[in-house]
Amino acid sequence: VMLLVPATWIAVVSFSALPFAFSSFPLSYTDAVFEAMSGIAAVGSTVIIGLDTAPMGILLWRWLLIWLGGFGIITLAVLVLPFLRIGGMQLFVLDLSAQTGKFVPRMPDLVIKIGLVYVGLTALGAIAFHIEGMSAFDAVGHAMSAAATGGFSSHDEGFGYFKSSAIEWTATLIMLLSAMPYVLHLQALRRGPDALLQDDQVRMFLWI
Repeated sequence: VMLLVPATWIAVVSFSALPFAFSSFPLSYTDAVFEAMSGIAAVGSTVIIGLDTAPMGILLWRWLLIWLGGFGIITLAVLVLPFLRIGGMQLFVLDLSAQTGKFVPRMPDLVIKIGLVYVGLTALGAIAFHIEGMSAFDAVGHAMSAAATGGFSSHDEGFGYFKSSAIEWTATLIMLLSAMPYVLHLQALRRGPDALLQDDQVRMFLWI
């Protein structure tokens, strides 16, 4: 059982690296594994130079990996870590760890709701980026990266390529919102933004 998680992780990363390794873009399998791991872990580091000329399929695959990786980390933090009592990560999900009995039956419903918020933040980011001057492809991809609080871009210069303060502020806002507890976002949808602003961890996060 202890080997199941690392074995699954290695298998997923190894599989996710194949499109990089078999593409026309010059990338060794070692670099492909690094790129895949960076995406799935929502880290955003890259070994690719020449993103501006990279095939669209490679760029889209990178964005998909980091977007799914970002949602995977959120799901892990909300559903798994509170039950394991892993240090400060309990703060990430408010006091739900103290309500285990009531929380377990609602797990699938909670994941779906969190997923909808995640998709909603991504969609808002994509619309804003497109209005602010990005192409539709870049807007969707950078919104996926911002929602995952990652750093994958289709340009070596990242957001600097667009030379737009509006785009940079939009990315900052999307990343700030996505870094906050998603359970609070769900409460804010029902009770208004005070559910976020009245929370101690959110206020400390914004202050920092």
